[in-house]
Parts: sequence; structure tokens; C-alpha cells
Amino acid sequence: MAWKPFSTAIEKTILDAIADAENQCSGEIRVHIDRYCKGDPYVKATNIFHHLEMAQTKLRNGVLIYVAVKDHKFAIIGDEGIDTKVDDEFWESTKSKMTTEFQQGDIPGGIIRGISEAGNQLKKYFPADDSLGNELSDDLSYGT
Repeated sequence: MAWKPFSTAIEKTILDAIADAENQCSGEIRVHIDRYCKGDPYVKATNIFHHLEMAQTKLRNGVLIYVAVKDHKFAIIGDEGIDTKVDDEFWESTKSKMTTEFQQGDIPGGIIRGISEAGNQLKKYFPADDSLGNELSDDLSYGT
């Protein structure tokens, strides 16, 4: 049986947050959860971003929220279409808001906060566009 750190109800809450954010923009948001991250979480997130083929969106506007729950590490990264539009402060501000939730022991809350912040930023630069459809799976992905 696959490792899943969240109950079905919590997973649904996270998936609902992704759906809400994606309904406001044409961006694509994914969440990947690992138990451990032995190195730099940004490097790990970058590898997962490519493994999940997140660079395949037409507007290159995918966002990955990566969390290693046991090592208390995380990263949030966006594809090149986003990085050409938002400043670095956006990512730092989002990480700071997520960290506040994580420090209070609320990992799902931190993830949802990151999803919400990403969605709010994406809608400024990538308004909703039904013609693009849902380009990437919204399902949570899990490592070991």
C-alpha cells in the first residue's frame, strides 16, 4: 500500500484548494509529498517538476509545491512562463506564509496557503482560459 500522510478528508481539502485556484487562472498547480528530502528541497522539487512533465503546459505556467514532511523541508517552484512575470519576492513571500503555517504544525494548512497564494498571483498574469482545459493532473503525488 502506498504511503499517504493525509486522511482522505484532508486530501480532498487540498484538492479543492487546487481546483479553486485553477478556476481563477489558466495556471496548473501540483503538490508532491515526500517523507524525506536528504538534500536541497529546491533541487528535489526541480527534479520532480520535470518527472511530472509540468513543463508541458502551453503557457509554461505550472507551479509545484514540494513538501518533505519528516525532514520539515519544502520548496515552491514555477515554470519559466511564471518566472518571467513575477518577481522573486513573490516566491519568498509565499514561502514565508507557508512557513508560518508549518511552524504551527499545520502542514495541510501551509500547503493550502501556498496553493491559494500561487492562484492569486497566477490570475494576475494568466487569467482563466477554458480553451486550455486542465493540462495537468490535479492529483497529489507521493514519494517515499
